[in-house]
Amino acid sequence: MPSQPAERIETFPNPQPRADYTIRMRIPEFTCLCPRTGQPDFATLELAYVPDQRCVELKSLKLYIWSFRDRGVFHEAVTNEIADELAHQLEPRYLRLEARFKVRGGIHTRVIVERRASGWQAPPPVSLP
Repeated sequence: MPSQPAERIETFPNPQPRADYTIRMRIPEFTCLCPRTGQPDFATLELAYVPDQRCVELKSLKLYIWSFRDRGVFHEAVTNEIADELAHQLEPRYLRLEARFKVRGGIHTRVIVERRASGWQAPPPVSLP
C-alpha cells in the first residue's frame, strides 16, 4: 500500500487504438495550497480524453494528484501543469481538464484547459431519433 505521493503518471496500451472514444474521470478530492496564504485549496477535477496509443493507469493518477497536496500553487498554474503532464505521458487525440475550486473569499474559480493532437478533429455528433 503506497504511503507516498508520486510525481509520475503511468500508462498502459489502449485496448482499442483505432476507435475514437472518450474516457471521463471525476476526481473530487484534489487539494493544493494557496501560494500566498498557505491555506488549503480544494477542487474537483473533471478529466475527459480521447486516447491514442496509451491510457492513464488510475492508481498512478491518484498518487500523482496526491503530490500537489502540500504544494503552494495558483489554480491556473496547477491546472495547466496537470494537463501538460497528462498530454505528455498519454499523447491523446484530445484532452480536457476542468478544475472547479471551492469558494474562497466569495470567489468560485473554474479553470478549463484543452490539448488537441495536431490534425485531430472530433467526429460530428450523432442525433438519434
